[in-house]
Amino acid sequence: RGLWTSVVLSAKSGTEKLLYDITTPSGRICCPPDGRYWSVNKGRFEDLVADKRIWFGKNGDGVPRLKTFLSEVQDGLRPNSIWFHKDVGHNQEGRQEVKRLFDDKGVFESPKPVRLIAQMLRITNMKEDDIVLDFFAGSASTAHAVMNFNATDSLAAKYILVQLPEPCPEKSQAFKEGFLNIADVSKERIRRAGKKIKEAYPEATGLDTGFRVLKVDSSNMNDVHYTPDAVSKGDLFNQVEHIKTDRSGEDLLFQVMLDWGVDLSLPIRKEMIECKTAYFVNDDDLIACFDKDIDEALIKTLAAKEPLRVVFRDDGFVSDSVKINVEQIFKQLAPATDIKAI
Repeated sequence: RGLWTSVVLSAKSGTEKLLYDITTPSGRICCPPDGRYWSVNKGRFEDLVADKRIWFGKNGDGVPRLKTFLSEVQDGLRPNSIWFHKDVGHNQEGRQEVKRLFDDKGVFESPKPVRLIAQMLRITNMKEDDIVLDFFAGSASTAHAVMNFNATDSLAAKYILVQLPEPCPEKSQAFKEGFLNIADVSKERIRRAGKKIKEAYPEATGLDTGFRVLKVDSSNMNDVHYTPDAVSKGDLFNQVEHIKTDRSGEDLLFQVMLDWGVDLSLPIRKEMIECKTAYFVNDDDLIACFDKDIDEALIKTLAAKEPLRVVFRDDGFVSDSVKINVEQIFKQLAPATDIKAI
């Protein structure tokens, strides 16, 4: 099975079944170290011995260790469990990085240093189109590190940062600088870091430091599914529109992208066509128009572009006959287009 190394066969916790004596080939009796347990039960241990996966040392009288074969693990070395600050930085370094970006003002306490995140990315062997997910964005050190990697290693990796809008204390420097919550600090850090990285690496002409901010919200749709006895006369007026009146075209667009599984980071442009607003996602991956009074002229113009998907408001057509003709128009001009109405 090729090259191998050995690892300890004991664990910090376990049950009584993991406390038993092991006899080495030399006849020596071994027990788990004090306060520890064997990491496998006796039956499993005997199977490992039969499979020649247990090493008892050169002379056959050592504490048993488990063989780990290189052919059975991922390529590369396991990282050290201790990272020294000379290699990955420390919180003071992280704080100075943020201060330099924010005109020497400390707008975030104990930020992670970029070198620490970079080390994590390095040992994962990050590749061209990988996505880095950080559930606790904080000062956005992760975004900074990913953009640095893209600049220095000519990658196009992406990142997703998640951050609750936790309020900044009123006495904090961040609040004094106009940041109401931590998410605001995160966003501004990305803007400033991206600008600085582009200045530092002018040769990275294709470097994309842009980002899109999405917020969790309620549905764009009114709840119109009620039994007759649960609806008052006044409620009827609230059910004329199935889409909430305070929602924009962008709100509806991102809901459709989520429903269809379209990548939320794709480029989006907005155009006026036949006096209506149309959204183009990655050119022709998706075309959306959520305006009202849509006529056949606009439908034919959009169909001529042969998009992969097209979406309209269900109540957005100038007449019922136009709504009925949509499918036929696309069938003639763009038969492969997937049509949706919301």
